[in-house]
Amino acid sequence: MDLYSEIDVDAAAGDVVTTELHYTPDSLVKAFALGPGAVVEAHEHPDQTNVFHVLAGDVVVTRGDDEELVSAPGVVAFERGVPHGARNESDAVAVFTATMGPME
Repeated sequence: MDLYSEIDVDAAAGDVVTTELHYTPDSLVKAFALGPGAVVEAHEHPDQTNVFHVLAGDVVVTRGDDEELVSAPGVVAFERGVPHGARNESDAVAVFTATMGPME
């Protein structure tokens, strides 16, 4: 049942490694392993709510014009259409999941 062991956490400096953990028409769960210095550029999902769950390390999360360092364990929610992104400013790999829905 636990999908954590399926996450590819082998992210080198600057790399963003993704693993799709779950998909249904109701939701998508993707894991992100951010190597040191890696960035997920700000983007938005006009038709989905998105929630980040920081599982390991520290992630600088952006939401609109705001940003905050979120350490594991941490949760950040984004309403539909709100620009969001993430970056790893540490020397260790950071891991978070993004849960989005609905997908259709």
